[in-house]
Amino acid sequence: MTARIPTDTRLAVAEDLLSLLRTTTTEPRPDEQLAALTLAVAADLPVLLWGEPGIGKTAALTQLAASLDLPLTTVIASVHEPSDFSGLPIVGDDPAVEGVPMAPPQWAVELVRAGRGLLFLDELSTATPAVQAALLRVVLERRVGALRLPPGVRIVAAANPRASAADGWELSPPLANRFVHLYWVHDREVVVRGLGGVWPRAELPRLAAERLPEAVAFARRAVCGFLEVRPTLIHRLPSGEARRGGAWPSPRSWEAALTLLAFATAAGASRDVLALLVRGAVGDGPGLELLAHLDRMDLPDPESLLADPAAAELPQRGDLRQAALEAVVAAVGARPERARWEAAWAVLVRALETGAPDLLVAPATALAALRRDDWEVPEAVERLAGVVGLARRADRSVRRVAATAGAARKGGGEPMTAPAKRPVP
Repeated sequence: MTARIPTDTRLAVAEDLLSLLRTTTTEPRPDEQLAALTLAVAADLPVLLWGEPGIGKTAALTQLAASLDLPLTTVIASVHEPSDFSGLPIVGDDPAVEGVPMAPPQWAVELVRAGRGLLFLDELSTATPAVQAALLRVVLERRVGALRLPPGVRIVAAANPRASAADGWELSPPLANRFVHLYWVHDREVVVRGLGGVWPRAELPRLAAERLPEAVAFARRAVCGFLEVRPTLIHRLPSGEARRGGAWPSPRSWEAALTLLAFATAAGASRDVLALLVRGAVGDGPGLELLAHLDRMDLPDPESLLADPAAAELPQRGDLRQAALEAVVAAVGARPERARWEAAWAVLVRALETGAPDLLVAPATALAALRRDDWEVPEAVERLAGVVGLARRADRSVRRVAATAGAARKGGGEPMTAPAKRPVP
């Protein structure tokens, strides 16, 4: 007869197996959305993670709190009443004199007692409008009832899109405008390696102390300069209900974008990380426009290029390089002088020596059109003539092929002049 194993022993073995399954490690690994999240947390801005159910938002927050050594407090917003955030009225001995204080919930008291922590507001899109209204002070003013959360507490929320949420609600515009919205997606390699026991490590950005004043000045100059030329984007409430529940531009969200830009500059964050943050603060359209404005700020001064063409440092990115060359031509057009015109040709030669020749066609054509009758053609033009002419012929060939193909599609058959077949050897 086989001896019966006690139930407690079997459960203990099961716990050992579960413990092994739960044992994981972390490694430094590039992860743009995790870098954007940690930078926003460092900037003390409320973050809202959007993603489908089961995508790993909660797991990411749990791992983030462990990596930053912050106690994690999870509050499921959809199962709470408004009073759980605004506080419960407690009547004292003499309310007419002492008033009626609003008693905070236990989780808020514990956060204040700890002095630091990560407050995770989960299932935000299933919270009723009344609960969302009560959360306004928690997210913006860090107040829960009569308590004020200490500066060491960071706030991160998570939500499912309304179509994927159980009894989901659109976020109210006032609440949505208080968050930096990050759209969480899974990365195949991260998931596979994580299930194997190794997850990417969340680390706070390393801010260069010597760059802090420069970072603040750059962020202010960038955002203020952009809004001066695009004043209609200072406040633009979307017309659709769904878009009002996301990121959109307002003075509050532009302040968040300015803060994020300063932090990203001081941390040396990548452009992709900055794009996630800026678009998450003010929305896709305004965010992309601000990023384009930042690119233009990085362009070299055309007058400096004209002053010393031989030492001209041009951007490596093709679109920025062409914009810099077009700015040089525009500067000559604004003050057309023979010496400046010849210097512009020297800048184009410099561009030919350091980059792709196809970018020179448009600026060279525009510069040639600025020539006055008494200006002799400089030798620099001869070095560009072959390149520009070849590029023009190639461009015309492409247009001819496209026109022939379009005519064939309209006619429903082969083109009238089919290419000759190569003879079979």
